[in-house]
Amino acid sequence: MKEEAARAAAGLVRRCRVAALGTLHEGIPAVSQVPFAVLPAADCALVVLVSRLAAHTRAMEQDPRVGLMIAQPEDGQTVAHALARVSIGAEARMIPRAHPDYGAARVAYAARFPDQAFLFDLGDFELYALAPRTVRVVAGLAQAASITPAALAQAIREPDASA
Repeated sequence: MKEEAARAAAGLVRRCRVAALGTLHEGIPAVSQVPFAVLPAADCALVVLVSRLAAHTRAMEQDPRVGLMIAQPEDGQTVAHALARVSIGAEARMIPRAHPDYGAARVAYAARFPDQAFLFDLGDFELYALAPRTVRVVAGLAQAASITPAALAQAIREPDASA
């Protein structure tokens, strides 16, 4: 069951390009939507490109503990309660331009969102790596499992069997 859950979570991470990002803003939970890519390092952190002007960026600076939800889009055929989803508790860290991971993170993000690569040239956008600490997968109705971040990273690195 855990291997199937890891494959289901990896499939969502590959197919979906947007996540709900939960942060604490002045002690109050807040949720925003962020496009993400995957940093091809050992932990397969998710990478977001965010403006320093955004409330969620300031919240990550104050408290790096974040939550992400990546969910199967509604298709009008799947029962809403059975939509697959993965919830990731993560730690956010800014990737400075001089950091060794910056180049790979920028390439991964620009490859997934080529029409938004111009944002790197704007002075207020920063890359953040969201390193998974906990992972909960719901593959469908009554199909939930907790998996390790390492299991998620391994499944992400495996070839996508559905492609």
